[in-house]
Amino acid sequence: MEKENDPAIIPDHVFLRLLQQSRNHDEEATLKLLELFEGDIDHLSKYIYMPREDAASQIIVEFLEFLKQEKQE
Repeated sequence: MEKENDPAIIPDHVFLRLLQQSRNHDEEATLKLLELFEGDIDHLSKYIYMPREDAASQIIVEFLEFLKQEKQE
């Protein structure tokens, strides 16, 4: 369930702009996306059977790989 007035909620057009900028190697946009998903990464890392820091690192690496993928059409 979404938290009311959650500061991490951004409009779709802002998210898509950040995603496009990140794919164009904009480090600031990439950091903003990581910050946006920081809570989710922390939450999910609790359920992976490895040290929490390692789990979070693995999620971040895979997220960065996803960001750098070319759009599949």
